[in-house]
Amino acid sequence: MGRATERRRVVRVRDGAVSARPDTLAAEEPLEIRLNGRPLAVTMRTPGDDFALATGFLVSEGVVASADDVRSVVYCAGARDDGGNTYNVVDVRLAPGVPVPETGLERNVYTSSSCGLCGKASLDAVRTSTRFALGAGPVGVTPGLLAALPEKLRAAQRVFESTGGLHAAALFSAAGELLDVREDVGRHNAVDKVVGRALREGRLPLDETILLVSGRASFELAQKAVMAGVPLLAAVSAPSSLAVELAAETGLTLVGFLRGRNMNVYAGEHRLDLDGAGVTTLRG
Repeated sequence: MGRATERRRVVRVRDGAVSARPDTLAAEEPLEIRLNGRPLAVTMRTPGDDFALATGFLVSEGVVASADDVRSVVYCAGARDDGGNTYNVVDVRLAPGVPVPETGLERNVYTSSSCGLCGKASLDAVRTSTRFALGAGPVGVTPGLLAALPEKLRAAQRVFESTGGLHAAALFSAAGELLDVREDVGRHNAVDKVVGRALREGRLPLDETILLVSGRASFELAQKAVMAGVPLLAAVSAPSSLAVELAAETGLTLVGFLRGRNMNVYAGEHRLDLDGAGVTTLRG
């Protein structure tokens, strides 16, 4: 697993018995993302898929929308004082003719692993910068198909199995086939890695896919789904009010509390086949 995990000594207390043993921890290191050589953002992440993370982040910010928008992605050499490379600084160079964003995009703040927006939660920003209108598909997705996805995600979480400390994002086809899964200490980083890999493989917009996240559905995760053209976002935990508002305004199907055969549909139920689900409409 390389730099994705670290081994540390831990003192365990189990039913009154005390023992010392090595434990596997999820690695967390800073990644500085530069755009055309200029510092843009810093995020705490689990090392791995750094190029995908950086390009996925730029998709969610409306800077790029296809692999042709990116000329190169490289680690910056000499990141340490002694000239050694920490592999914690990535520079994305835009292709000729791709406009460099205004300086207002630069955050110049520390971005923690639990926050990717840092004050930029604006519905207007998503409305004006998204390049992919959410189409009709996928349609006819059944509750049974959705119910099977969390177990598929859990089975594919290789690093979580040994650490228990990572979020995950998975991309599924409309038929429930697992297309990609990425893990990270930051839920927004996991989504950026999935989106960035899709961008680099020329698969955007992701208009016939389902995005599943292992935690809650915040505004920023709904934003990232919309910016990548994902029409259906599902989460095993709760959405935020702003995520629901964004979903309703953009046509995103948003499903929360996806646990077993139980789920809440907060927006975009037109994509789901609920005929056999015994739906009862309640008022009030």
